[in-house]
Amino acid sequence: MEYSFPRYLLAKQTVDDRALNRSVLEALKGRLPRRRIRAIEIGAGMGNMLTRLLSWNVISQADYIHEDSMAENIAFASRWIPEWAVHAGMQMQRSGESELRVFDSQRDIRLTLQQQDVFDFIRSRPTPADLLIAHAFLDLLRLPQSLPEVLSLTTNLAWFTINFDGLTAFEPTIDPALDDQVVRLYHRTMDDRPSGGDSRSGRHLLEELPHFGARVLEAGSSDWIVFPQHGSYPADEAYFLEVILHFFEQALAGNPELDSRAFASWLDTRRAQIARGELIYLAHQLDLAVEV
Repeated sequence: MEYSFPRYLLAKQTVDDRALNRSVLEALKGRLPRRRIRAIEIGAGMGNMLTRLLSWNVISQADYIHEDSMAENIAFASRWIPEWAVHAGMQMQRSGESELRVFDSQRDIRLTLQQQDVFDFIRSRPTPADLLIAHAFLDLLRLPQSLPEVLSLTTNLAWFTINFDGLTAFEPTIDPALDDQVVRLYHRTMDDRPSGGDSRSGRHLLEELPHFGARVLEAGSSDWIVFPQHGSYPADEAYFLEVILHFFEQALAGNPELDSRAFASWLDTRRAQIARGELIYLAHQLDLAVEV
């Protein structure tokens, strides 16, 4: 199977829609300024969060900076967001590849797409935002060392969503000991990643943010729960599961603590479970609404 990261981001959109904690979102929404805002999203992927915020009537007037380090994601967003806007009944104007405007009688978003490493972006000293968004991203950074730099991007509010918090489960069980070993070793790769990462980022953010002058307004679980219905998965969630297994395969290939044949058999069995519409996948995460 060929693996496309933009397709993965699209496939997980319905998973994220279910997972995002609405109490946390309502706490954030209640604090947003009643005027045109400046928003910055770091690690923004191909634009799912912007389209979600428009669809859910969270923002309507904004200058929105969409930052991502992957050129593939920025190129995809440049095509996909205008297509989404037209499908949603909005108008679209383009000023080059990186400047877009999507609007209708009620909504007006001026969007800047910026392909840059997040810390290079921070060092460029962009004008701080009213709202900073980091979606399924902070658990890829060094915590808490990165927090002062990240928080410098806002003078008001932050919405930190889908922060992994140390629990992964696949059902049905294959071999309890092997299942536990695979998950434990995978979590360790998050913590040992040279570029940074934290397999318990959710709880650590709750603990560390106040040390940097931020106040957690609301926090709540945002668990990924993917399960079959009548032998199949909704939307493109079977592909989402295939990519999750691909992440496990990439991270654990050649791990000396893991029997390679047993792991290959485990992957084959899990993929067969997806094909039969049997695999259940859970990942525990936390959302936080933060005042800076």
